Amino acid sequence: MQDPLDSTEAAGPEGNGRSDTAGSHAADCSAPHSCSDSAAASTVLVEVRPGLAVAFGEVPAEFIAGLELFPVDLGLVSADDRTRISAALASIGNTATVGGNLANSFAGMEGVYRLGDTARAYLSAGGALAVKDGANLGTVFLNGKIAHAVRWTPVTAVTAAGVAAAIGPGLAMVALQMMLSQVSGLVRTNIALTSQVLTTVRHGQWADLTALVDTVDRAVGRARELGSVTTTEWEKVAAKDDDLRKQRETYRLNVGEHVRQLGRFGQLDPTGRRQYLETNARAIIFDAHALLSSLKAWTGYQTLHAARASAAGRADDGEARLVEIIERETGEEFNSALAATKGLVDSLTRELRIIAELPGRATVPLIGKRKDAKKARLTSAQLLEAIQPLADALHPPVPPLHAPAVVCAPEPLDLERYLRILRWFLDDGETLRVLGLDAPDRMGAILDGAKGKVAPTREKAASRNLVAVTDRRIITARTNAFLGQGEIAHDIPVDRVRYVRAPGTRDGNGRSAIDLITPEDNIRWLFDSDVDNTDVAALAAVLAESMNIPDDERVQLQQRRRATIEVGTKDEGAGTESVEPPGSQAPTGDAE
Repeated sequence: MQDPLDSTEAAGPEGNGRSDTAGSHAADCSAPHSCSDSAAASTVLVEVRPGLAVAFGEVPAEFIAGLELFPVDLGLVSADDRTRISAALASIGNTATVGGNLANSFAGMEGVYRLGDTARAYLSAGGALAVKDGANLGTVFLNGKIAHAVRWTPVTAVTAAGVAAAIGPGLAMVALQMMLSQVSGLVRTNIALTSQVLTTVRHGQWADLTALVDTVDRAVGRARELGSVTTTEWEKVAAKDDDLRKQRETYRLNVGEHVRQLGRFGQLDPTGRRQYLETNARAIIFDAHALLSSLKAWTGYQTLHAARASAAGRADDGEARLVEIIERETGEEFNSALAATKGLVDSLTRELRIIAELPGRATVPLIGKRKDAKKARLTSAQLLEAIQPLADALHPPVPPLHAPAVVCAPEPLDLERYLRILRWFLDDGETLRVLGLDAPDRMGAILDGAKGKVAPTREKAASRNLVAVTDRRIITARTNAFLGQGEIAHDIPVDRVRYVRAPGTRDGNGRSAIDLITPEDNIRWLFDSDVDNTDVAALAAVLAESMNIPDDERVQLQQRRRATIEVGTKDEGAGTESVEPPGSQAPTGDAE
């Protein structure tokens, strides 16, 4: 995830942007000569928790920015814990490296980093890296040159070595501070909660919440400065335990209700889903931001609690184990709240971005609730401006769509306006393979003679069908509904394709046809005479790749056929008996 999410207090440089060559980090150690013993890794990264790595050796700023490593503040990790972590991780190097080169790299712990998407993608590609001494080796290319060598030890190796268990409380403190740093960054990105978004009723709620957040923030800041959590500071924060729980639970329930309502509409009622989003947009923005703020305060509170337990754990094993329990429970709450917020913000932002692409809609006030004054209703553009920083931090937007290699549409045609809207319907990593516009309904074709003048007008206004085929699904829409309201008609997963038929000859009007059969629908598209046969055939071929009848459906069809035969046989038998003359005797033996 490309997100400037980490606390500004974090030591070390911050890397919140993608390098132009960030996607071209090369693992160039497939051959032994490229990663010899004489070329010790300049940086050693040891993953101690999924997505959390301890760095040893030189960590240049370009490396941090290029790989998306986000520094984690270690202000509440005691000096003893840092020493134990460094020594324990160094033991992996001592036992795994004959020449001792890796052990030398562990001379001092340089920092702790949360791994961004680029780092995870590069470092998790272990199959492309040479494995040497239990670690994956690679070189990082920046601007076309080898900029740095990296030795990567994944979390599986750390777990296998038994190191994580030995330094569990210390790693738990590091993990808690990573969570606190991440949520603090998310809260900072959404600073556009202006008086327009905060209604009069919400002002009081917001004041109560921000007062709690400020109290915890001050305590965390002082603890970092002092290197410990004093009794005075802890007692002040501990007194807020009930209030912190109430705030977190309130906004967790609010966000959960929004998610439940949107799930109730699902794909079957897109109009109802859109109306809910538009009507409750302001409440969704507030509740999402409030949940993150309450989560930040709660995570800070739990980090202080764990720091107190860690200090007491030097003399009490129970307190040391409590640190790990706090980290586990906080992590579960953290991940659940973050996932719910991300899903909700994604849904609203996608809807607002679609509306922004519709003609004239971006500046029209949304529906709003009846109790809202007309002047208080916001436009989609205003709401999008308010929520976009948070949305981009939680989930970087998909890149603009480009026309695919196969386009079945008459020329000239402005595909860009379709692609701008379609972009927001696609999921991460989804690839557009074919785009098509079928022939319009010939509404005037039945008119002739005196009515002939009406036909061209009606035909010109007739809507086409948009057909977008991705590597995951088939999206169809009436073009007037798609361009005017951002609505789609069908969203068919490719695994629902049962049969595709593409007649080799055109119809009487010179149009090409494709029939798509799914368990639910039989769909026919007709393409204008000026659409090249090659493109139509290519569309059919892409669809045909997914043709499949699952075994269970095949069995059901076969059973249905047998049942039909059995019913037919019984009916025939019943019919024969019904026409026997009264008093006639059925034969009891062979016919003579």
